[in-house]
Amino acid sequence: MTGFITIFQREIARFLKVIVQTVITPFVSSFLYLLIFGVSLGEQMQAHQGVSYLAFLIPGLMMMGLINNAFQNSSSSIVSSKFSGDMEDLRVAPVTDQEIIWAMSLGALVRGTLVAVITYIVGSLFMYYQQGTWLVIVHPFATLFFLILAGLIFGMIGISIAFWATTFDQLSAFSAFILLPLTYLGGVFLSIEHLHPFWQAVSKANPLLYLINGLRFGILGVSDVNVWTAGVISLIGFAVFYGVARWSLKKGSFQRW
Repeated sequence: MTGFITIFQREIARFLKVIVQTVITPFVSSFLYLLIFGVSLGEQMQAHQGVSYLAFLIPGLMMMGLINNAFQNSSSSIVSSKFSGDMEDLRVAPVTDQEIIWAMSLGALVRGTLVAVITYIVGSLFMYYQQGTWLVIVHPFATLFFLILAGLIFGMIGISIAFWATTFDQLSAFSAFILLPLTYLGGVFLSIEHLHPFWQAVSKANPLLYLINGLRFGILGVSDVNVWTAGVISLIGFAVFYGVARWSLKKGSFQRW
């Protein structure tokens, strides 16, 4: 376990060195999203299944922050290692592929969860200020389940993409043209019940819809999709991307740029 623990500790230490990027920036982003959408526009939005729009928004922002930061953590770690040549050293070290994948994925999970917790705290403060009540988690187990799965899945996606990327622009393109649209169209800001039936069917093909609504069910007890379906799809996604990450680790490029 020495190799696994060493890599995991390195991942934690790496993102803690840029605390402004990993803590302060998500805090400011969450504050602005909640201020503009939750407070300024929230009063004009109708309640969804008995919960206010501000409460509806918070779990979506938590999941959005988690998956973005989990992906960025693992992908930037590998890209930086490829750029400096450290990845070649890692490949000849006495560590297995599983140890590398799990250490980097768990590091991504820690960073993503940290951002999600910050978003939850900021959102709870807004809830108390606006409505006089704290945001209480209805189903703690479901909340923890979807937080852990989402962090691991996108940590592994970051590993997979980073091993095949040859430039920083390719990572940015994936984040901007694939990850960001799927996140926004996954029900972060609006329930799919308000969409045309055709677009509801299209949205249900978006896997992020199930992670976002799974977390929303865990925190609020409401969801646009069946929570058991969301759980099964999330587990399938975890198994698929674990396999993709292992394959990328074996077949991807380790050479210095």
